[in-house]
Amino acid sequence: MEIIITDLTRFSNPEIVCIAGINQDTGECVRPLPYIKLAECKKHNILPGNVIDGDFKKVQNLDKPHLEDCNYTKLNRKKICTSEEFEALLESDISNSISEGFGYSFPEKGKVIPKESAPSKSIITLKINTNNIEIVKDGFKEGKIRLNLLDNDGKRFSFLSITDLGFYNYAMKHFHDKDFPNIINSFIRKQETVFLRVGLGREYQDGFWLQINGIYTFPNFDSEIRSYS
Repeated sequence: MEIIITDLTRFSNPEIVCIAGINQDTGECVRPLPYIKLAECKKHNILPGNVIDGDFKKVQNLDKPHLEDCNYTKLNRKKICTSEEFEALLESDISNSISEGFGYSFPEKGKVIPKESAPSKSIITLKINTNNIEIVKDGFKEGKIRLNLLDNDGKRFSFLSITDLGFYNYAMKHFHDKDFPNIINSFIRKQETVFLRVGLGREYQDGFWLQINGIYTFPNFDSEIRSYS
């Protein structure tokens, strides 16, 4: 099965990463397990937009919401899809809002789904007005970035965790620059479209917390963010 990588996310353990992708033919989301070593991703230059071929089999007896988990025996990077193909893939997967996508009505300032309300998916795609998101520094944890969002249904989500590996690496290099994060917010607002890959973390404190797995801008992207350099 071929998937196009849509998520490349980091953990507190910097030696491993989580990738997820969408089968272009079926629209199915696949999260390969076990998690992949960062060194392997760098070696094969696995990045969002790459087409990966693998033998994927659903993990047995999965609990909601992480029904995308699949074991694999091999992964091969085949090619890089075009910007137009990647945008079309994201467009085909969009939900109108976070609440609609996960089938859970978030309260004001809410960002966790209780265990008893676990949805049947753990990753969705949003298409957001470029003026309605803002990258900010975490006021409580040094070296962390967060995302503020005005969703398409009018709900506001504040200080969402950004697990996008490319954004994290970019932030670590520029965190103390005078114009950061204003420079990246200015870049985003000059684009026509921004897609967010919104995920749910593994269970924590009897719930599943929202996180931003990927931030993709069109027609342009910042090459420093979408690389390992």
